[in-house]
Amino acid sequence: MTARRANRVDGNQDEIVNALRAIGCSVQSLAAIGDGCPDLLVGVERANILIEVKDPAQQPCKRHFNALQKQWHSNWRGTAHLVETVDQAVAVVEFYRRGRAAA
Repeated sequence: MTARRANRVDGNQDEIVNALRAIGCSVQSLAAIGDGCPDLLVGVERANILIEVKDPAQQPCKRHFNALQKQWHSNWRGTAHLVETVDQAVAVVEFYRRGRAAA
């Protein structure tokens, strides 16, 4: 049996999702997957980006990875980004856009 934990959505996640969609990204919530998986799958410029959202309004101790998230990130062979704000999420997307434009 899996160690799956029911994931709560951070208070700022809707704002981040809306901002990413407004700049042309597709966004899929992965919250129902649990098991430490990041919160969002973001599609931009034919790239798939994993984003973990933490809420800066929460106390710092509440913004750390829980045990399942730590395990997931230590085992994942790809890249996942941690963001707390719309500006950080947009910066991640722009990084991928610049990289795709240079290719």
